[in-house]
Amino acid sequence: MRKNIVAGNWKMNTTLHEGVGLAKDVNEALGKVNAACDVIICVPFTHLASVNAVIDSSKLGLGAENCADHKSGAYTGEVSASMVASTGATYVILGHSERRQYYGETAETLKEKVALAFENNLTPIFCIGEVLEQRENGTYFDVVKAQIVDALFHLSAEDFSKLILAYEPVWAIGTGKTATDDQAQEMHAFIRGVIAEKYGKEVADNTSILYGGSCKPSNARALFAKPDVDGGLIGGAALEAESFMGIVTAFN
Repeated sequence: MRKNIVAGNWKMNTTLHEGVGLAKDVNEALGKVNAACDVIICVPFTHLASVNAVIDSSKLGLGAENCADHKSGAYTGEVSASMVASTGATYVILGHSERRQYYGETAETLKEKVALAFENNLTPIFCIGEVLEQRENGTYFDVVKAQIVDALFHLSAEDFSKLILAYEPVWAIGTGKTATDDQAQEMHAFIRGVIAEKYGKEVADNTSILYGGSCKPSNARALFAKPDVDGGLIGGAALEAESFMGIVTAFN
């Protein structure tokens, strides 16, 4: 079911104490508005259980920023999908560009992670997007299509329909550069077309596609007004309740 969604990705920020405080602030702020979108915060593993204890899950969804590509076992330092689910989290970010770039995540790895997320009733927020070189050399459509096809198109239509997609132009993450509204719309429409070719128009029309590249209160309303932009995956602006809520209320 296609929904408008604003999801925060805290990345490797906040201590446990700070994170619980931020979650409380967001939860309290949400209680004062009638949000016209689903709101999710994806927080460090160390925070999940504690944050879950202080938020109203009927108003605020909780997710992890990653999970392991194995069920369990001798994988020191890894956190499995079942561990994530045991904290009360119901979402997980997969395939973020930082995971692809710094930790070598591939389509094969991500297939495993998606399968394990589904096994544990976690909704993947699956990230796709091109780097600056690919944007400038004109291959960006091919790159994004390949990321979707290679990691996701083995799924049944039923399983694919459980995903949230997030398009993140990597050149616009944390750089202050933002894709224009029209660039975002162009890519989101292309992604929806790729899905329609494989699964049909109904599945494509029901897929939420978020924008994830330096989205902030000042540009969120214009981005979200585009017909194929269903919300945002928010990095830096999610680390303060006021700026995060400025994006949430862009749908109002």
